[in-house]
This record gives sequence, C-alpha cells and structure tokens, in this order.
Amino acid sequence: QVQLVESGGGLVQAGGSLRLSCTASGLTFSRYVMGWFRQAPGKEREFVAVVRRIGDGTYYADSVKGRFTCSRDNAKNTVYLQMNSLKPDDTAVYYCAADFHGVEYREPDKYDYWGQGTQVTVSS
Repeated sequence: QVQLVESGGGLVQAGGSLRLSCTASGLTFSRYVMGWFRQAPGKEREFVAVVRRIGDGTYYADSVKGRFTCSRDNAKNTVYLQMNSLKPDDTAVYYCAADFHGVEYREPDKYDYWGQGTQVTVSS
C-alpha cells in the first residue's frame, strides 16, 4: 500500500516561513518525480513545485519562484518544500504527489499517488 504523508503545515504571519515534509512508503521512492500542489477553497488544484528523481532538477510555478525551494532526500524517502516570504495568497491545502513517468509535471491527473494534504494559513 503506497502512502504519502505530509507534515509541517500551520499558521504563520505574512513574511514568515514554513517547511513542509512528505514521507513516502510502499514505493521505490527514487524512481518517482515528486511534486507539490496546493488547493484553496473554491479553486482548482494548482502546481507549485517539482523535483526530479535525483534532486538536481527543480521547476516552480511563477507565483512561488524565488520564494519556495523543493528538495528531496532519497535515503529518507522524503521530499521537502521550504516556503519563505509567505503571502496570504499562499494559504491553501498543500499536497505532495508521486509521478513515475514524470513527463507532464504540471498536470495533477498525471500523478500516480497523492498525500492527504496539510493546511497552510498565512495571516496578514
């Protein structure tokens, strides 16, 4: 049974930082591209960031570029999202996802597995 479990969400003031973690089990972690998505109430799930299999390639949505950093530790089966300079518009449930094929990393329906999500709330 594949499981992805996010942690690290919470309430933070604008300008602050949070570090999200997602730990995977039940799969060969290093063979999967790992992505981060977020979803605010009433909005579609949107791409945030992705890290390639060995962690030397990352891509970010324009809205978070320069503020967020995605990384992975394959020995720990964990992917991270370091979020700095947070804005109220960053408020959402954040999800990690695993993609074996890794060719359309911006598309949520191309990912094979999803975590349960963790809430991030940024106050003004």
